[in-house]
Amino acid sequence: MTLRQEIVGNAMQMAVCSLQPGQTVYCEAGKFLFKTSNVTMETRLSGPGAGSGGGQAPGGGNGGGNGGGGMGGMLRQAMGTAMQVGQRALAGESLAFQYFTSTGGEGTVGFAGVLPGEMRALELDGGRAWFAEKDAFVAAESTVEFGIAFQGGRTGRSGGEGFVLEKFTGRGTVIICGAGNFIDLNPADFGGRIEVDTGCIVAFEEGIQYGVQRIGGLNRQGLMNAVFGGEGLSLATLEGDGRVILQSLTMEGLANALKKAQGGDKQGPTGGLFSSRAG
Repeated sequence: MTLRQEIVGNAMQMAVCSLQPGQTVYCEAGKFLFKTSNVTMETRLSGPGAGSGGGQAPGGGNGGGNGGGGMGGMLRQAMGTAMQVGQRALAGESLAFQYFTSTGGEGTVGFAGVLPGEMRALELDGGRAWFAEKDAFVAAESTVEFGIAFQGGRTGRSGGEGFVLEKFTGRGTVIICGAGNFIDLNPADFGGRIEVDTGCIVAFEEGIQYGVQRIGGLNRQGLMNAVFGGEGLSLATLEGDGRVILQSLTMEGLANALKKAQGGDKQGPTGGLFSSRAG
């Protein structure tokens, strides 16, 4: 069942989804905007892909008798939920998901991001997965599985995306958001590699290799780039053949603009040397 959705608005877009009877979408806590009265809302700690143990016993039994199969299924499900909650806690994400299901006819539910900017609906066909920076996820069909992809320690420490990326697999619609405007690029159109401000990455397809590199060497020009160029010491690298979505505004850029408007220093004497990039 295809999710019918419409992205509306300009400076701060919203996603309005039309749900068929029995159709379910889920969102990250805090992204819900409105719903019609025939749409139920349920908050859960687990998201799709958290380990659906079910009640079926190993070997095809129904968990009857002493209840061992049922208890095992419940235990596996509980462990899957606990693991996903722990991963989201490490990622600094909301611990819960909100599920919306239409009952008694077609229903409507709306979602919004937390910053002025664009939204995008990605269609998953069961092939390539999508990776998104934290806070980009807004909502998805219940047929889309949510997961956490941990980056290597060096990449996580150096890149603005931190140690984790959100991963979406399966079939269905995923709605993401970003700050400012979006631009779609494919590294294959630019010799197979692009270098990006670490705070500007929103999402990319599976098959794109994400890394972090230092800007120049520890020489005069390298330090000039880092201290006065406003980019810190690193850039993100994206290599391969696939879609990449970038945003024109970063949390740091917005914070600096607000600070400047209030009479504060834009970046301080060290420019972007000690800046913390965030999506």
